[in-house]
Amino acid sequence: MTEIAELRGSSDSRIVDNIVYFARTLRKAGLPAGPSTVVDAVRAVEVAGLKNRDDLYWTLHSVFVRKREHRVLFDEAFRIYWQSRGLVEKMLAILSPAAPPRGEPEKPKAGQTRVSQAFQAAQERHSEATKPQVEVDAKFTVSGKELLQAKDFAQMTAEEVQEAKAALRALTLPMDKIRQRRLAPSHKGRIDPRRTLRASMRAGGDIIDLKFRKPIEKRPPIVALCDISGSMSQYTRLLLHFMHGIMAERRDVHTFLFGTRLTNVTRQLRMKDPDEALMACSDGVEDWSGGTRIATALHEFNRVWSRRVLSGNPTVLLITDGLERDTDEDLEREMDRLNRSCRRLIWLNPLLRFDGFEAKAKGIRAMLPHVDEFRAAHSLDAIEDLVAALGADQKAAIATDPRIWLSGT
Repeated sequence: MTEIAELRGSSDSRIVDNIVYFARTLRKAGLPAGPSTVVDAVRAVEVAGLKNRDDLYWTLHSVFVRKREHRVLFDEAFRIYWQSRGLVEKMLAILSPAAPPRGEPEKPKAGQTRVSQAFQAAQERHSEATKPQVEVDAKFTVSGKELLQAKDFAQMTAEEVQEAKAALRALTLPMDKIRQRRLAPSHKGRIDPRRTLRASMRAGGDIIDLKFRKPIEKRPPIVALCDISGSMSQYTRLLLHFMHGIMAERRDVHTFLFGTRLTNVTRQLRMKDPDEALMACSDGVEDWSGGTRIATALHEFNRVWSRRVLSGNPTVLLITDGLERDTDEDLEREMDRLNRSCRRLIWLNPLLRFDGFEAKAKGIRAMLPHVDEFRAAHSLDAIEDLVAALGADQKAAIATDPRIWLSGT
């Protein structure tokens, strides 16, 4: 802090103050921007001899951006902080009075929401401090968190959607493991004849030291097939944040999007920044918010991808409302093949949010006999129930048995 104060005395205080506030915005958005970095940024701006907007952008970029995932946040912070307030022109006027006028604003990119919230945090705290304090008795009220947990994704405001995204990324799957066919060396279990014979031969055949082995236990892979048609767009966008949080911890997770065609977005969701990952997913598909061809998409998955990603006895999450345009015979055949290829097939359907839901649509009735569990996927509570179910070794409970919906009871 003393170095920053010295810079204010030796340099134009307006330049130092703006860079300090800009660094605070970056720090609130998640970038490591400490006092020493601020000092380096101020000195870099003074030494660089800025002539236009790009000079200022890349000078600050060279100081604050240290990892690839920092680029998106820095770009949005620079656009919001400097361009929206016209501060670039003022700074260039100080350093270079002949600087050219400002150009057209850039198109918003990923990370805009988080940076905007970080930029407005100081103003919100100031406005809250000036408001009169009112005491509220909250004994008989429901907390905002509880309301958010049960609220439908389609009815959330922009702020609630951001909170829901953060909550979905924070969910962690239980460390459930299943027994594999392969065996591994162990201190107890079955006798391993090969290792025992080798150890005996190395000892000259006089001593028999028994070696053992037991089945390997590992977590089953997860494969998600997400519907991106118009009726499912809002739910799928939020559930992709859930899948992004899972893929940040586990490598054996694959995600596919389908509308009128099937698209593998596993590589895009590997990006560390969630906003950048979701934008890459949107750019990588051509049928977002279009029609739905579930049977066609499942046929392509079973024919092209099943042998690649369904090894290891995985759990498959099918996220769709089941409103199908293709023939029922094709859909039923592809669902049966998918169910036989995985350990558990869980269907997540937002239509279960309605109390009077009945499986009357032909597509839904064709799919239900071939799923192990039928669950809702419209709120945070529903996703938390799914996380708990993924850790269970047994099949679906009676509340999620698809036969209930087929019988209409």
